[in-house]
Amino acid sequence: MFARVAFLPVAVVFAVSVLFAMYLWQVGPGGKDISTLPSALIDKPVPEFELAPIEGRQLGLKSSDLKSAGLSLVNVWASWCPPCRVEHPYLMSLAEKGVTIFGINYRDKPADALRFLKSLGDPYKRIGADTTGRVSIDWGIYGYPETFLVDRTGRIRYRHVGPISPQVIETVLNPLMDKIAAK
Repeated sequence: MFARVAFLPVAVVFAVSVLFAMYLWQVGPGGKDISTLPSALIDKPVPEFELAPIEGRQLGLKSSDLKSAGLSLVNVWASWCPPCRVEHPYLMSLAEKGVTIFGINYRDKPADALRFLKSLGDPYKRIGADTTGRVSIDWGIYGYPETFLVDRTGRIRYRHVGPISPQVIETVLNPLMDKIAAK
């Protein structure tokens, strides 16, 4: 009898864990794809900001850089973020194809951010160090990495939560960039 009673809390914890994991991994009926959550900033100008460069870089990042760059991506990342490491080769590939990518380095240790870029490559035209997290809050960031598509007028046209993948590049980013560039 005691064994059955002791088993009940374990079964409840297991069931809740499975449901939580399903939600996080967007599996099953009713699962939400957090990468497509809307942003209040879509079709609005980028927030005003100015960030110092990360250690080892000469150029920081400010909102006026995005307004004068033409079509670009803004990627919010950190060296301590495992999904940022997963998406990094795809950012490198985009940069090699001529896509302008700016970085916002979120609450990172300067030496760690520099080591990350030296190890994996540097796809960023400019990187700003968001040491306090204030700029990320202004952009509405809540998961890492996040990537925004910014048009030549400095308006945010698309937001992607989570790591960029070949599928996202082919089915979302490339078509959007082609459409916006054609205007």
